[in-house]
Amino acid sequence: MIGVFAATERGRRDAADLAGLLGADAVVPDGPVRPALHRLWPRLGSAVLFADAGSAVRLIAPLLRDKQSDPGVVCVDDEFVVALAGDADALARHVADVLNRTPVVTTGPSGDTVLDELLEQLDATVDGDIGACAAAIAAGEVVVLRNPLGFPLPALPDNVVPAGEVPSWMIVIDDRAAPQREHTLRIVPRTLVVGVGSTRGVSAQAVAGALEELDVEGGLDLRAVKAFATADAKADEPGIVNAVEEWGFWHSDTAELLTFSTDVLGEVGVPNPSSVVRNSMGTASVAEAAALHGATTLCRGGRIELAAEKYKRDNVTVAAARILPRGRLALVGLGPGAAEQRTPLAESELRRAAFVVGPTDAIDEIRHLLRPGTEIRESGAVALAEAGAAVALVELGTGPAMDNPVEADVVVIPGVWTP
Repeated sequence: MIGVFAATERGRRDAADLAGLLGADAVVPDGPVRPALHRLWPRLGSAVLFADAGSAVRLIAPLLRDKQSDPGVVCVDDEFVVALAGDADALARHVADVLNRTPVVTTGPSGDTVLDELLEQLDATVDGDIGACAAAIAAGEVVVLRNPLGFPLPALPDNVVPAGEVPSWMIVIDDRAAPQREHTLRIVPRTLVVGVGSTRGVSAQAVAGALEELDVEGGLDLRAVKAFATADAKADEPGIVNAVEEWGFWHSDTAELLTFSTDVLGEVGVPNPSSVVRNSMGTASVAEAAALHGATTLCRGGRIELAAEKYKRDNVTVAAARILPRGRLALVGLGPGAAEQRTPLAESELRRAAFVVGPTDAIDEIRHLLRPGTEIRESGAVALAEAGAAVALVELGTGPAMDNPVEADVVVIPGVWTP
């Protein structure tokens, strides 16, 4: 819901006119502004205040909590529309366009940016000065984005481009190791499942040393590990268990240790089977087979590949499989109830989509929520998602349904019914 608030008679007329242009989501509360704003605040997705910036700040200051949960707030005066709080830049631009005023947006390196959202969406760590890179994007400088594995991304600012002659910054989204370079931001998604095999009694240091081979010889960034995997018989091997815990300590994270029976591992095709391992374990591979089967277990029907064949060092064998990214299709219902009953998850999916597909009446309900640069289409959602894009398919009511399998990650965000 968009609340449009005004204290003066002229402001209330302007608020009513704006609400009519913003669509069915917009409401103009009756009565004094302060109690109405306090009453509606928990239900607001956005708020427009016809007031000068100082007055608007005093009104909202007691209500603010954090940028993730606060509604986007803008204030309107005779010349400007100012983004004051929350995620309000897109709303400020939209209201300014409707009212023929100048938008003043405030996203900067100190607040959450598209880069912060990327880290969360990709389950990633970052290497580099994210604040300085965000500042370059906000300043309109050319920033080159490299995405060699093809992760589905949201709409990005026009100055973030796939190629540029003299970029101020470069963003690389990859799970492979690379030296840190000046003015380069590396985003490292957690895509790897590392298989581990060993003899009995190996030390955690020996396992950690073997893992380093995945970086030095295999060219993989160990911050990209999503899980470790081994045979059931190695589930209580102290060297492996302790090495996994140490990885979590050094990376300030946790990774599950998956275990599989030798019967299961024996069915996994690997490039480097070993008769010695078969004779001792009952399966021709532990490290490669566990990595591949672990990745298959976690990929939710997607594709995997062997990212690093096995390395052996000090009686420890390691290998890594990669969960390959694929497109994302969010089926978003806008609900038959009022706009304030729409879930935050639905609005989050709309913002992470590069394409929003749906009928005009549904698009009009949520246009103000979309990130600048989001492409709007009437059809073709499945094809776009299967091609690797991040897509939201929207409908009024409980939401769209898919009768046939889709080669993409599909999430369902149902409509919210009126109680």
